[in-house]
Amino acid sequence: MTEADLIVCGAGPAGMAAALAAATRGQRVVLLDQAGRPGVKILISGGNRCNLTHDCAAAAIAKAFGRAGGRFLGHALRERGPRELRAWIESLGVATKVEPGGKVFPVSNRAVDVRDALERELERAGVRFHGGAAVTAIERVASDAAASGAAPFVVATARGRFAAPRVVLALGGRSYPKVGTKGDGYGFAAALGHTIVATTPALVPLVATSAWVRELSGVTLPDVVLSLPAADARREPPQRGALLFTHFGLSGPAPMNVGGAVARELAGGVSSVPLAIDFLPNEERAALDARFAAATSSGDARLVRTVVGGLLPRRVAEALCEQAAIAPTLPLRQLSAAARARLLDALFATKLALVGTRGFDFAEVTRGGVALEEVDPATLQSRVVPGLFLAGELLDLDGPIGGYNFTAAFATGALAGRSAAE
Repeated sequence: MTEADLIVCGAGPAGMAAALAAATRGQRVVLLDQAGRPGVKILISGGNRCNLTHDCAAAAIAKAFGRAGGRFLGHALRERGPRELRAWIESLGVATKVEPGGKVFPVSNRAVDVRDALERELERAGVRFHGGAAVTAIERVASDAAASGAAPFVVATARGRFAAPRVVLALGGRSYPKVGTKGDGYGFAAALGHTIVATTPALVPLVATSAWVRELSGVTLPDVVLSLPAADARREPPQRGALLFTHFGLSGPAPMNVGGAVARELAGGVSSVPLAIDFLPNEERAALDARFAAATSSGDARLVRTVVGGLLPRRVAEALCEQAAIAPTLPLRQLSAAARARLLDALFATKLALVGTRGFDFAEVTRGGVALEEVDPATLQSRVVPGLFLAGELLDLDGPIGGYNFTAAFATGALAGRSAAE
């Protein structure tokens, strides 16, 4: 049996940050992962470019996780917020840049550069990494044995057994199971006494069966607003960003940002979730209505599809005309007040039934996980199991696209590792 001061289960962003935080404080750290090398999920993040974080203050990161999540993350973000994270990565030799919209990437646009730098730092810090060591069980040593000097935790893996007085559990969620994140950590946490909030995919593309959506496959709109009329507006605010029509439904930042809410609604047993799409967030409905009315009364001979096509791509304009039951070739002068109202509804509040998501295979993160109230936010030590620390996607935390979730993973990992070393 291999003994250490700290065992870190999971070598994703949170696990690597935890291992490094503890090792640099003189701890003998063992880092375990089912993959042959650490940081596999980093390699596929951000389109293989690794969206490390967001160019904003720590308070903005916290706010993106909602009231409960943001309050929980406060201590971790003070440990390593977005600016500290960027400086840390640059100190490891990886130059970074800020792209329009605030996303932070390595200048090289290569996620592998981030992974390799962290791997080198693990080696320099003396972290003992064991690849191919999928965790199969985490056992607590009986109190009488612990009193006699035995380590209170034994972690069983495919590569042997490891013992330590403290464990960081950072095995990730259920998103992208092809890289090994299949949700095993939830079972270990539950077996140790933790409550697991039901997990669903988040940051995930949406499935719609409407023919007009699929016919627009390949069309991208850079700026729309999506909202879920049936959802609690305080929990699920509208999402603004780009939208991509696909053969299965909708993808892109705005649809994926509502994916977690849609998945949770569907998990509740409903057959579909209504989505409202505002295709013209920079236009005012009343002002556009007045323009249409003026053109109609002046005898404007232009076709409706031509006028709407000045606002949106031609294919989208024609599809929305059809959704409003208006012939795209109708002259604007013949547009009735009732038809004009239907057209404005289509432009500013098209209703679409969502029947599913693309699931965990295509989700970037997991919604749900270890209940936050069972973890001390100041240390990330379990309130249920002394000596156990939890970090990363395993926790019931999920934020929007844009580097927010990686920031939370690195931050919670750093705090868990430092706390475990104290």
